[in-house]
Amino acid sequence: MAVQDTPQDLSGERLRESASGSMRNGGDIHTRVHDLTLLALRSRRFDRREIRQVVRAITEGITLGAEQNRADLRQSLAEAFRGLDEALRKSTEAGQKALRQLVATGRDFSDHELKQALADMKKLEEDFLSTVEQVADGANERVRPELRELLSTARRGGTSTGRQIAGMMTEFAQRVSAASIDVTLGGLEAASEFSVRFAQAAGGVLAGIADAIREQRAQKPEEPAAPSKPAEPASGTS
Repeated sequence: MAVQDTPQDLSGERLRESASGSMRNGGDIHTRVHDLTLLALRSRRFDRREIRQVVRAITEGITLGAEQNRADLRQSLAEAFRGLDEALRKSTEAGQKALRQLVATGRDFSDHELKQALADMKKLEEDFLSTVEQVADGANERVRPELRELLSTARRGGTSTGRQIAGMMTEFAQRVSAASIDVTLGGLEAASEFSVRFAQAAGGVLAGIADAIREQRAQKPEEPAAPSKPAEPASGTS
């Protein structure tokens, strides 16, 4: 079931409360955390600072809910982490599509600005993992080792977000070398014209992705209830 919050409702505190409730309530934790994260990301400016704030609030809520959850802690945290990662992958996909659109419309921006945008996008996976790690450090003794184990696995095997970033870098490799991205100092200036256009384009793509997912959720038929067991015949002789 998708979350019912609207973008206007999703302050940091509201995100923490909703993510915590997703953990306490059990059920399809992956879907609820994914949808909540995606809704929060689409409601904010598309930049690293805002994305980190969303990741922090969601992870803090997940941690708080996990501390109060009596179900399988490891499985619950894994499902929540996967939902968060998949939402960030879609955010990265939106940034990739936005850059593709801007490049296709002409060269009314510099190669340096494109490198800055790609440098920002390349850092999203590490932003994600380092933010989760910071929250894990403040978790209780029951949750902390499980979160750290999830992070260790993600760093060894990679994330969906990281794989999306790798695909994006491959797409733009012919235009911008990876080495030149790595040495780019800083990211996009928040007030620059290109930064504003990129944030608007990526936000629009992400909103379209989120709306399509919400429509799919709404159209998904309810699972039929299990048939009732027929009554046992009465015992005894007539």
